[in-house]
Amino acid sequence: MPFRSPVHASKFGGLFGRLCLGALLMIPPAAQAEDLLVFAAASLKPALDEIIASPEVAALGEMKVSYAASSQLAKQIEAGAPAALFVSADQDWMDDVDRKHLLVEGTRANLLGNGLVLIAPKDSRIDLAIAPGFDLAGALGKDGHLALAEPNSVPAGKYAKAALTGLGVWDAVSARVVSAENVRAALNFVARGEAPLGVVYRSDATSEPSVRVVATFPDSTHAPIVYPIAVIKDHDTPAARKLLDRLRSPAGQAIFRAHGFDAPPK
Repeated sequence: MPFRSPVHASKFGGLFGRLCLGALLMIPPAAQAEDLLVFAAASLKPALDEIIASPEVAALGEMKVSYAASSQLAKQIEAGAPAALFVSADQDWMDDVDRKHLLVEGTRANLLGNGLVLIAPKDSRIDLAIAPGFDLAGALGKDGHLALAEPNSVPAGKYAKAALTGLGVWDAVSARVVSAENVRAALNFVARGEAPLGVVYRSDATSEPSVRVVATFPDSTHAPIVYPIAVIKDHDTPAARKLLDRLRSPAGQAIFRAHGFDAPPK
C-alpha cells in the first residue's frame, strides 16, 4: 500500500514531504540525537549527581554518567566507549588516555583535589593517630580487615598503599586488605560494618553518615590527589564544552567543596 501523507498539500509539496519523512525514518535513533555521556571516577558521584540535576546543566540536554574506577573508565574509552567527558581521580589514567591521542587538545585541566582519610563505622570506638609505625594491624583486631579500593590500579587504593608503605605499616596489613572495585565500594564495606576500618577520600566520608573519620593522612604521605578532566575526541560537542565550563565555574566548584573536595593542588 502506498504511503499517504495526512497533511493536505500540493502534489509537489506532498511528494517532497514524503521523501523527507522517509529519509528521516531511515536515520538510526542514535544519529538523530546523542546523549551526552560522562565517564567519572566513582568518588565524584554524590557531588556530580547534584550538579547534573541543576537547572543550568539540565538545560544542556540529556546526560548520562557512568561512575567506576578511573582505571576501568580509561580502558573503556580506549576501547571505543562513546564518552564525551572523562574525569579521572588521578593523572596516571588521564595520561594513559592522552598517550592514545584521545583527548581534545586544550581541554585538559585539573578540576579538583581531595584528602585521604581512615574511616570506621559510625559507632566504632577505634581511636588511632596516624604516624610512622602506627598500630593499624592491632586496631583491626584478630579477624578484622582493612577496606581499600584495589591498591595496584585504582587511584584511591594506590594512594592508600603509598601512604601505608611510607608509614611503614603496609607489610603488617597487606594480607588483611579487602580490595574493592572502586573507592565507593570500599566505603560501603565500612558503612555496612563488614570491615572495621577503611581508607577512602575525604569526600567519600563526607557523603556517608554511617561512617566517621578516625584520622586524616598527612599530605606528605602520598602524592597530591588531583582530578583531571578533558573532552574526548569524536564526541566533542557544544554541550560537552559547556558542562566542562560549568564544572570548573565558581558555582560548580562550590558544590564540590560542600561535598568535601578541594581546589586542585597547584
